[in-house]
Amino acid sequence: MKYDYDLISIGGGSGGIAGANRAASYGAKCAVVEQARLGGTCVNVGCVPKKVMWYAAATADIINTASNYGFDATLNGFNWNELKQKRDAYIERLNGIYANGLSNNKVDNIEGTASFIDQHTIQVGNKQYTAERFLIATGGKPSIPSIPGAEYGITSDGFFELEQQPKKVAVIGAGFIAVELAGVFQALGTQVSLVVRGNQALRQFDSMLGTELAKAMTHQGISLETQSSPTSIEKNADGKLTIHTNDGALDGEFDEVLWAIGRSANTDGLNLQNAQLETNARGYIDTDEWQKTTQDNIFAVGDVTGRIALTPVAIAAARRLSDRLYNGQRNRKLDYNLIPSVIFSHPPIGTIGLTEQQAKDTHGNDVKVYTSTFNPMTQALTPNKQPTTMKLVTVGTDEKVVGCHLFGESSDEILQGFAVAIKMGATKEQFDDTVAIHPTNAEELVTMT
Repeated sequence: MKYDYDLISIGGGSGGIAGANRAASYGAKCAVVEQARLGGTCVNVGCVPKKVMWYAAATADIINTASNYGFDATLNGFNWNELKQKRDAYIERLNGIYANGLSNNKVDNIEGTASFIDQHTIQVGNKQYTAERFLIATGGKPSIPSIPGAEYGITSDGFFELEQQPKKVAVIGAGFIAVELAGVFQALGTQVSLVVRGNQALRQFDSMLGTELAKAMTHQGISLETQSSPTSIEKNADGKLTIHTNDGALDGEFDEVLWAIGRSANTDGLNLQNAQLETNARGYIDTDEWQKTTQDNIFAVGDVTGRIALTPVAIAAARRLSDRLYNGQRNRKLDYNLIPSVIFSHPPIGTIGLTEQQAKDTHGNDVKVYTSTFNPMTQALTPNKQPTTMKLVTVGTDEKVVGCHLFGESSDEILQGFAVAIKMGATKEQFDDTVAIHPTNAEELVTMT
């Protein structure tokens, strides 16, 4: 049977575009279907605009500490709306770059919402398209709880729509999105309460990271509301919001409540059943190690699969898939082990591999942990210091490094190089044999005792 396309990517985010572009480079006829702006979550309401806001917050931190280095500088004001306009213009340029990239690679850009008719056919608007293979890369969407008044809150998507800076905000959640947006708000002058259901944020990460982050947030003036679960949101006559929790109302009224309680797979409207597909108990599309679904001609990458929800992971998985399908690289697939990740908190966090507890659960007494806490030299003249803490988790007599967890300035940039070493199986001795670059924060990773 002759199909309209060799491959159609459903979803014009990082994974869908990467897969289609790579396949097209090998001569496949490809298309991308996207119902919104090209670039997906990362470009439009995720990584990229978030990092712009993080840089703004980091700039505020620098201005506030400049006097310690002899500068006559004060932070006299901040225009949220001006920053938003510049950020939005930058994102719009990126949307155009993605469109040009598809065009240059001869990948058709189909605008609209795709729904399956059968395993080889989708409908977009009033038109049907057939393909030998499909790549589902529709990403995820923010979750909102089912409690009275939940609609008064915003999600991370709504954060990027704010035209003016709120004075007081409650961020509900304990994951990386919650702590990142809480840190940005606070650094830019908004009073923040972080509402966490458990004992601390970032519970899925190494415990050291959550502990150190809690100290830093408290030092920054963020109010940490632990063991607290919202039961309803009340909108008052003046438009302010009151949050009622399992143990009473939070102190004060809020201009905004931001839900950051997790994300779910974006499969609405796909009509997966028509392609003999279904989601698992968590609502995600299961795939095997080759990104294949239960149907031999349909694949999925990225957040919609429920695997590691990081943009570079979706890109890497999609490119490797196209390498295998269209360039004869038969064993080409993504290894989901030892993938580094960064949380753009204030200061940032970098992490790769096993947590200390995970290592002990698996390897027992073969685990040895090294830690270092120090004041980075950038704060040598700063009275209110923010310590940096680093941890290496090793296993066995050769002390193979199986986990690295960093909290402190430059952790985001430091981790990339060390991630390569850890991926290659480096040992603590090999770390120690590497001459330190002094004075830097990174040198602590090769001088721990």
